[in-house]
Amino acid sequence: MVLKINNLSKTYRNGRGIKAISFQVQEGDVYGLLGPNGSGKTTTMKIITGLSRADQGDVQIFGSSIENDGEKSLEQVGCLIEAPAVYEYLSAKKNLENAAAYYSDIKAPRIEDILRQTGLLQYQNDKVKEFSLGMKQRLGLALALLSNPKLVILDEPANGLDIEGMVAIREIIMKQAKSKGITFLISSHLAHELELMCNKIAIMKDGYLLKTATMEEVIERSRTLENYFLETIGSGKEKPL
Repeated sequence: MVLKINNLSKTYRNGRGIKAISFQVQEGDVYGLLGPNGSGKTTTMKIITGLSRADQGDVQIFGSSIENDGEKSLEQVGCLIEAPAVYEYLSAKKNLENAAAYYSDIKAPRIEDILRQTGLLQYQNDKVKEFSLGMKQRLGLALALLSNPKLVILDEPANGLDIEGMVAIREIIMKQAKSKGITFLISSHLAHELELMCNKIAIMKDGYLLKTATMEEVIERSRTLENYFLETIGSGKEKPL
């Protein structure tokens, strides 16, 4: 088991948050969290990655609890939560070198390799402030992949991108999953993008997880993930898991 979420809850002062979220991600999954803005996807991911604390519940990554052993549980995790954390006045290569300094085993060949894998090698010396949004997202993905993680968590990686940008991000993710065996947890409000990438899906709305399914089950029942999502949130019959 790569990731196990059990009864995760958090309430903010405005009353919003997540309520009793539970799901599991197996090795090799490309697992999607689909929901509208404000459904609790980012909150869930922030708790998983240690950026926020839950009011109750537990997160286990490779069998280690983030509450009891946060450092060990997160050592094999890469993430991109909200906007990429980059220095815009530095080059793409320098941003990666700065991140690599926190790891004893990441050397120049790995940085060059990840620049190549994310399509940034020819732009490695360009300052990030000159990058398009799509290129910044690629750099964020490069940072998430830099340490050779076994689990990568991506929050809305295609948000705001044009078609070419979305295709580029999708192809990088799918290639990493297939060739490297990396497990992905990806949030999005874009049903079509998740349908093209994911083998499993969870539907979220208003802080609740309403349903989980394999993509095969989704297509067999509803033909598209968009239809499945609308049926799930619109039926009024689905209760939180």
